[in-house]
Amino acid sequence: VQLQASGGGLVQVGGSLRLSCAASGRTFSNYAMAWFRQAPGKEREFVAAITRDGSNTLYSDSVKGRFTISRDNAKNTVYLQMNSLKPEDTAVYYCAQGAIYPSPRVLDYNFWGQGTQVTVSS
Repeated sequence: VQLQASGGGLVQVGGSLRLSCAASGRTFSNYAMAWFRQAPGKEREFVAAITRDGSNTLYSDSVKGRFTISRDNAKNTVYLQMNSLKPEDTAVYYCAQGAIYPSPRVLDYNFWGQGTQVTVSS
């Protein structure tokens, strides 16, 4: 399995970015997908997850109402639309695959992308 994340960059406070994660190697629609992030000196934390068919989502309290996770099973891609960005959103963002159901736990995912840097400047 390969997960290729892209779309990170430098953005000002209040701006928006859309991350993408293209998956290959096994049937994409069989697995929930998730985004996590890790800031320097901090543990990896859950951001958002989505069911196999995209019908249900799960968000951390810190991003709820600002971020939207979605997926396109025909393109084997999961997205993270990030709006109203804050400096505390600065981190490396990772996409993950492996859970059958959306989960906020790192241990429930066994495949990870390489990460894409998001920096929010004030």
